[in-house]
Amino acid sequence: MKPKKIPMRMCVGCREMKEKKSLIRVVRSPEGDVSLDPTGKKSGRGAYVCRDPECLKRAIKQRQLERQLDAALSPETAEALRQEMETLTGEGTAIG
Repeated sequence: MKPKKIPMRMCVGCREMKEKKSLIRVVRSPEGDVSLDPTGKKSGRGAYVCRDPECLKRAIKQRQLERQLDAALSPETAEALRQEMETLTGEGTAIG
């Protein structure tokens, strides 16, 4: 029996090939909205980043996300992506 093939994707921040399950998809919807897609099932053009907020920050700074998604990222959108990543990874400040 052949071993099951594991899908690999490249992180646009650190440029490392990793398992698809360990990455988070950033998607540009057909309407042009850019958001994180933790399920990986939203329709639209996608790019993958590690679950590390530093990789997302690097991808935004080096404009890799803009190139991969073929869309301009406004500062508000970039900040919203950072906040969403912190919420997903649990590295934000806890309230209470």
